[in-house]
Amino acid sequence: MAFRIYTKTGDAGETSLFGGRRLPKDHLRIEAYGTVDELNSFLGLVSDGLEEETNRVLVRQIQSRLFDLGASLASDPEKFTPSPSLRESDIASLEEAIDRMDAILPPLKNFILPGGHFAVSYCHLARCVCRRAERLVVALARTEPVDEIVVKYLNRLSDFLFVLARYQGHVLGIPEVLWQGRTD
Repeated sequence: MAFRIYTKTGDAGETSLFGGRRLPKDHLRIEAYGTVDELNSFLGLVSDGLEEETNRVLVRQIQSRLFDLGASLASDPEKFTPSPSLRESDIASLEEAIDRMDAILPPLKNFILPGGHFAVSYCHLARCVCRRAERLVVALARTEPVDEIVVKYLNRLSDFLFVLARYQGHVLGIPEVLWQGRTD
């Protein structure tokens, strides 16, 4: 018999964690790993719009780390919870990429708005989803065990995505869209 994508076990609004525990689909843990999955999908769009191979390879590596992170969050904390496979070197890699890109960018003197080019906008969308994932994981960590490196990684990843958005615009020759406050 072929594998079926539908199981019908979630039809009543519950899903299973790795380990078998069932939770409502709106449980904070489900929201957290679902948002990490959403972020991973946006990073696919980001990767598809990148001009430089170095950043494309890094984003694909980030996607793999997020997949592992999601699996960790999708596990029953009362049973075996796999490590999110994040290392301090993953955070250092993000920081190195931020510093590399930031070194050629003009200083940020204004608030900027998402936009100007789809590649820039996708980076900003991914950044916003990353921040939401971070908020959900922080909330989850208040009630259940979550490896502290997860929050740190998501925080640095959102910084990376902000700088990547600026860098993409710079590489493409797209001027930044500056925030215009009301003057009246």
